[in-house]
Amino acid sequence: MLAKLMSLFLLGLVRLLTGAQARWHGCPPKAEQRIYFANHQSHADLVMIWAALPSELRGITRPIAAKDYWTKTPFKHWLTSRVFNAVYVERERKPDESGVFSDPLAPLIEALANGDSIILFPEGTRGYEELPQRFKSGLYNLALKFPNVVLVPAWINNIQRLLPKGEVVPVPVLCSVTFGAPMQVMQASGQVEDHAAFAERARDAVIALRDV
Repeated sequence: MLAKLMSLFLLGLVRLLTGAQARWHGCPPKAEQRIYFANHQSHADLVMIWAALPSELRGITRPIAAKDYWTKTPFKHWLTSRVFNAVYVERERKPDESGVFSDPLAPLIEALANGDSIILFPEGTRGYEELPQRFKSGLYNLALKFPNVVLVPAWINNIQRLLPKGEVVPVPVLCSVTFGAPMQVMQASGQVEDHAAFAERARDAVIALRDV
């Protein structure tokens, strides 16, 4: 009950501060398994996309959250686990007691295998330039492993002005999330598109939504 109340409170707060406008270009909001991938400039990105999704999609969509940051305090841990149902990922690979490095994509693979949709930031870390950094290989590897999951690019606009670097109190500003046309790893004549080509196309698909 407390998590539900917090969810409603945050939804109202985010929409009050930002408008949380969702713009769907190239695909409608649809209850199918998806990977939403977007630019990443603020810790508020996770909340912004979550708030922009309609309620029927929020319930089946799990944001990816950096474990070291979002479990740093009991409140952050409770918020991301109970309210957002986040999937935690390690930003730095660490060996276990036997010295074996775990697969950083394992939690995402488990979520997708269970039928969840996810929100992913392929840059891997926040950028401070207007355009996204080079995309890492995670999105590509997930797309190969789950070819039937729909890949939807998204552009988060103005979020860096809502919560500037170093600030803890958000500043009211109109923000939006633009969702684009689905894409997939290309295959032709038995050849599968390589990671570099796909990553560039995926990044371009996100950037193209900036001026829509």
